[in-house]
Amino acid sequence: MRSQIYRATYFDASHRLLHYKGKCARIHGHRWRVEVWLEGEADEKTGILVDYAKISEVVERFDHQLILNKDDPLVPILSPYQEVITTEGDPTSERLACSIRKLLDETCAIGGICVQVIKVRVWESETCYAEVTNESC
Repeated sequence: MRSQIYRATYFDASHRLLHYKGKCARIHGHRWRVEVWLEGEADEKTGILVDYAKISEVVERFDHQLILNKDDPLVPILSPYQEVITTEGDPTSERLACSIRKLLDETCAIGGICVQVIKVRVWESETCYAEVTNESC
């Protein structure tokens, strides 16, 4: 049975935009909302496309983390004291959406789950989000 599922989840994390002029150049935090749309063939036996908890597990990797550009000079300073998640370029909501989409692809592939990530939307605030589709990353 062909199915499409949706999951919304949250994580709390800090970041800064190294190449930005303005407030976001300083370390600050957000309550990020992540929305995920997946499509594929549901398992014949269980009727489940992907366990919703699996989606949450992927997103929770970012929870209570500091997310920085891999070239940020703070990375080598802070890494001995806490985990720092790094991104290629500044950790914008656009890049986080793409990272989460790729992690979902990898997690499903490793689990033998054949799905397509239709869309990932990452809300940085109640009024601002970035969205990526399978083709856009």
